[in-house]
Amino acid sequence: MKRVVSGMRPTGYMHLGHLHGVMNHWVKLQEEYQCFYFIADLHALTTEYKNPVNIKNLTLDLFAEWLSVGLSPEKSVLFVQSKVPQHAELHVYLSMITPVSWLERNPTYKEMREELKGKDLSTYGFLGYPVLQTADILVYKGEFVPVGQDQLPHLEISREIARRFNYLYGNGKKVLPEPQALLTETPKILGVDGRKMSKSFGNAIFIREDPESIKEKIKIMFTDTQRKRRSDPGRPSVCNVFTLHKYYTPEDKVKEIEEECQRAGIGCVDCKKILTENLLRGLAPIREKIFDFLDKKGELMEIMEEGCRKAREEAEKVMAEVKEVIGF
Repeated sequence: MKRVVSGMRPTGYMHLGHLHGVMNHWVKLQEEYQCFYFIADLHALTTEYKNPVNIKNLTLDLFAEWLSVGLSPEKSVLFVQSKVPQHAELHVYLSMITPVSWLERNPTYKEMREELKGKDLSTYGFLGYPVLQTADILVYKGEFVPVGQDQLPHLEISREIARRFNYLYGNGKKVLPEPQALLTETPKILGVDGRKMSKSFGNAIFIREDPESIKEKIKIMFTDTQRKRRSDPGRPSVCNVFTLHKYYTPEDKVKEIEEECQRAGIGCVDCKKILTENLLRGLAPIREKIFDFLDKKGELMEIMEEGCRKAREEAEKVMAEVKEVIGF
């Protein structure tokens, strides 16, 4: 089976954007590929280096959330990045051959510094995170990485680094693969304020959130900004509430809501009430599983440690080959 590699930073609880934009796709991929999914705690340090305790605490929570939405330790290798030292080891080797200019031209480098300008990001770790990202993929000889269109520049840097490594040390042999993109159609899940759903924006609905809190958030959720009165026809295509109906409301009811909204037969308040009921029903089994896993932390840790063991075993095979071609 072809190998897929991807990771997620433990910087907060998972929200609906993660669930529909990433996790549901990961769950499907594990049926077709050999998948390596890791909690990227080292990457979290690039922006949260002053709060490492938060990273540690969130790692176990995130692992419980992964299992609860359908990732399987029998079908995928699920592990924690820092528990596999070969990631850091390959990162050192690759950093020796990566030109600084490649990192400085990374289009998200300036964007992230601007978005997180309240934090001091003038560190090597932040500048060099694409090199660590490359090591994450290549230490398993990952062939595919699930990404959205906006993440293609990141993957291109990884491809260039792999190409340069093979040129310098491969002697005509492709030691490390040039990973390809598995382009994903990422659903546009907006936050309650109409912006991209994000923990940093404070506009997210979390999959483990208290039902009463979710109800209050849906009440204030932006809808069609041009619909000023109950009697005004609505535009479901630009309404975030309607977007969520597509995931949590029965298909025949979604069609009915769309038609009623367009002819002003239903108001936004009633529309939100229907969504609240269906969303809470859809999230309830996930929420229950999360807390069940967290109540059995010993078992959860065993599953995590076994995944880390499998990852180290595979990563060491690649590192042995890397050091051999370098001459170490």
